[in-house]
Amino acid sequence: MRSLEQRQQGRAAVGDDDVRVAALRIAVSRLRRQLAVLPVDFPDRTIAEDELADLAAMAGHGVPEVPRLRRSLLLVAGAIGSVSALKPGLTEVRNAVELFGDPPRR
Repeated sequence: MRSLEQRQQGRAAVGDDDVRVAALRIAVSRLRRQLAVLPVDFPDRTIAEDELADLAAMAGHGVPEVPRLRRSLLLVAGAIGSVSALKPGLTEVRNAVELFGDPPRR
């Protein structure tokens, strides 16, 4: 019987593309679009936009580092956490980040 990690890696790698990276790209893209059309301005909008751009760049360059993903997710969540219209998109990004697993323990 294969270990859980082996099963996750087998599920994650499909051909040359990693489905985790694809899920992250899609989720980040959707949230960026939702944020772009949001008519409400809020103090940390620029932070959210910058971090989403960073997440998109990370997803565009292969498998990103989990600690960097989690840091960006926390910044995005902190910046837009109170904007209820963005909650579903933020949840999708969080779920995509969680596909990468936990960062290594130090």
